[in-house]
Amino acid sequence: MAGFLFAMLAVLAAGLGARDQVLVARMAPRGAVLVIALVCTLLTSLGAGLAGQAVAPLLNGPARAMLVAMALGLAALELLVIRPKRKPDEPTQSLGAFGLVLLAQQLTDAARLMIFAIAAANPLPLAVIAGGVLGSAASVLAGWLGGADWEKLPLTAIRRSLGLLLALVAVWLAYNR
Repeated sequence: MAGFLFAMLAVLAAGLGARDQVLVARMAPRGAVLVIALVCTLLTSLGAGLAGQAVAPLLNGPARAMLVAMALGLAALELLVIRPKRKPDEPTQSLGAFGLVLLAQQLTDAARLMIFAIAAANPLPLAVIAGGVLGSAASVLAGWLGGADWEKLPLTAIRRSLGLLLALVAVWLAYNR
C-alpha cells in the first residue's frame, strides 16, 4: 500500500507542469483528446513499471539503490531543465499527431522515470505500477480540465523546486546505499 501511495504522489508531483500535461491543456477540450492521453499514459506508465520490475531481480541491494538514485537524478534533471515548448502559432488539431507526440514525450519524462525507480526498489512493483498509472492519469486529467488556464500557474517555479528536492534525494540515495 505504501508503494502505491508513494508512486501516486511522486508521479503527481513530477507531472505538474510537465510537457505532456501542458500539451493536453493546449489541445481543444475534446473527449477524444482525453481518451488518447489516458491510453498513452497507461501504456508508458505500465512499460516503465514493468521495466523496473524486470530490472530489480538482476541487481543486489547496493546496485539497486544506485540504479534508483540514477533514475531519480535523471528525473530531477528533467524537472530542472526541460520545459514545455512555447505555444505554436497554428497548432495542429490532429489526434494522430497529438498521440504520437504525447507518447514520445512520456517515454522519457520524469514521471515515468519515477515509476521505473520506485518499481525497481519496491518489493510490490504491481502496487507501484497501479499508483503510477493512477497518478499519471490524474495529472493528464488535471491538464485537460485546466485547459488554457493551466499555463497561468507558476509551473516552472514549482517544477524547479521539485527538481531540486528530487536531486537531493538522489544524491542522498547514492551516498547512503
